Amino acid sequence: MPTTTFPLSKPRLLSMQLARSLATTALAFAGALATGHALAQQQQAANTQQQVPGYYHQVIGTLRVTALFDGVVPLPRAQIAGMTPAQVDKQLQGRYVPESPAGLQTAVNAYLVQVQGRRVLIDAGTADCFGGGLGHVVDNLQAAGFAPGQVDDVLVTHAHPDHLCGVLGKDGKPAFPNATLWVDRTEAAYWQGPGAEANTPKDLRFIVALARRPLDVYSAAGRLRTFEPGDGSLPAGIEALASHGHTPGHASFLVPGGSAPRDKLLVWGDLVHYHAVQFANPKASYEVDADRAQAIESRRAMLQRASREGWWVAGAHLPFPGLGHARVEGKGYAWVPAEYSPLPLPASP
Repeated sequence: MPTTTFPLSKPRLLSMQLARSLATTALAFAGALATGHALAQQQQAANTQQQVPGYYHQVIGTLRVTALFDGVVPLPRAQIAGMTPAQVDKQLQGRYVPESPAGLQTAVNAYLVQVQGRRVLIDAGTADCFGGGLGHVVDNLQAAGFAPGQVDDVLVTHAHPDHLCGVLGKDGKPAFPNATLWVDRTEAAYWQGPGAEANTPKDLRFIVALARRPLDVYSAAGRLRTFEPGDGSLPAGIEALASHGHTPGHASFLVPGGSAPRDKLLVWGDLVHYHAVQFANPKASYEVDADRAQAIESRRAMLQRASREGWWVAGAHLPFPGLGHARVEGKGYAWVPAEYSPLPLPASP
């Protein structure tokens, strides 16, 4: 018996096409959800292996300060000079500083300061000069919401690689293309001068080339400026304070954030490397210090001023974010880290 077929009505045909389309869409959506769920699980697994972004904001008077984490480096106990091993052991007892066979965990920090309408970066980290575990200043700057091109000035406390190398990108060009690089005149003359290799300990002579490269690049671009402590040449009312010793032209920077002394920020670079030792005993020095006696005097003087005036302090090698205060304790000093605080809400229009 012949089979009779009946043509579908147009409404029914459209309904069937719509049903097929919806089914196809549903399958695709389910597949996308499954894929998205798998990717989310992978991302979650990756996030459990990563620390939080390395930046922290702090308001100090009219200043907005963003601490930027570059990474950590181990510093051996044996490089603490002026103390016996037994004295060092006793000083570190109960301090719980993370320690590996390579040394005591030591942070490397930089600071972006928004002051008087300018974005000023103080120290720039290591970039790729020291290998893994370091070189994250630019990444954390971007994570904090700033582009490298928004930085107006870079002030370096001294020309060691963990402070200066970060001013260059991987391509060897300025990492902060619109910024002026500021370096103490004595410091620049030392590293760019003919006697740098001869006057640098043999084990550290490799850093001479690392210092010269960024200085030469910024100089060739017309973006290198030098200053002398107290000459008033730095931008935004920032004052350079002589704190020589760790290097011949090591400088600290006092940033004004208001009329009150407590609204000032002292960024002191490498005055302290071993925080668990050198606050309590400022006479303990670091084996790498170029002039240990001068480094001790600079540390003592800055600790005295900062504690007396109540200045905020930012230290390149204090535990991240490295912001807080110094206070007198016994015959020495103690570090008072900043307490985690929310940022103030913006004023209502």
